[in-house]
Amino acid sequence: MGNRAKTLKELAERLDVSITTVSRALAGHEQIALKTRNRVAAAARELGYIPNRAARQLVSGRSNFVGFLMPLRGPNFIDSYLGEFVTGLGEGLVSHGLDLFLATVQQGQNELDVLRHVVESGRADGIVVPRIAEDDPRLTYLAMHDFPAVSHGRLLNPTISYNWLDSDGEAAFSEIFDLLYEHGHRHIGLVTISDKMTFRHYREAGLQNAIARRGDRSVRLSIESFPRFDRGASVAAVNRMLASPDRPTAMIGLFDEIAMTILEEAARAGLSVPRDLSVVGFDNIIAGAYAPPGLTTFDANIRTSAREIANMLVDVIEGRAATPITRLVRPQLVLRASHGPAPKEI
Repeated sequence: MGNRAKTLKELAERLDVSITTVSRALAGHEQIALKTRNRVAAAARELGYIPNRAARQLVSGRSNFVGFLMPLRGPNFIDSYLGEFVTGLGEGLVSHGLDLFLATVQQGQNELDVLRHVVESGRADGIVVPRIAEDDPRLTYLAMHDFPAVSHGRLLNPTISYNWLDSDGEAAFSEIFDLLYEHGHRHIGLVTISDKMTFRHYREAGLQNAIARRGDRSVRLSIESFPRFDRGASVAAVNRMLASPDRPTAMIGLFDEIAMTILEEAARAGLSVPRDLSVVGFDNIIAGAYAPPGLTTFDANIRTSAREIANMLVDVIEGRAATPITRLVRPQLVLRASHGPAPKEI
């Protein structure tokens, strides 16, 4: 195509304006009149001009990339949360003309070292940090460097200012208890993780507080825990509870993967769900709907939340957030067949 404009200079000459004007118009700078921006954009399309990302970064000081740290957990670990979250995050960013890049963290590698490299290399205009620990050095580092970031999750006792969006797991687990209590369950089992994650703290607190509010001395709570990414330990924890002579009539998984393990191991033990045992999870991952007999759970709106986090981060990058942005999202109860009335006898 003979009339293609290959450089910014050629495009500026065709339009008879300065290179700076063309560059700023293509970047959407508001100091360039809208009419001029539209004219430059139309000419760029007509002449087949493709902006050079490296050159644009030199002009704007921006990379137009947002970083997301993705730890690698090994070939047998399936993480439904990450798939949903990354999809939503990418959808949200692309609507603002930004691209997502995944900074992978190898097994045994320090996640903070990878984060530090992403920030100090200038590869990203902002960072999204998932799965926040009660005390999380990643957020401390980002706050110290005043680097644009939004976390999916909260610190337990923050001493820094930061931007976050989180699911209200405390309210959800309170609602889970009320649901089971109304079905006659008085012995509840919780299979949880031993890691000091804030989402674990709030979900457990919601359950404990709901039990306390009832003031019913006949209610008992049994708890089994395991290290978060140890599949063998999770199966062992579930089976310890299932094999107990005083087995709970209802078992809650801290998240859906645990609840689905409960369903699998209960079936292996010859238990009928929900006749012998009610099971409830949290997250509403797609597989939960198909795990027999269908998992009662809470929809944490992971994909929608990730899109909202993208919007929040753009506001932070653009300097539109004068104070920290915080959002607490109420999960929605999804009723399926895995819960029912408490059995008369165990």
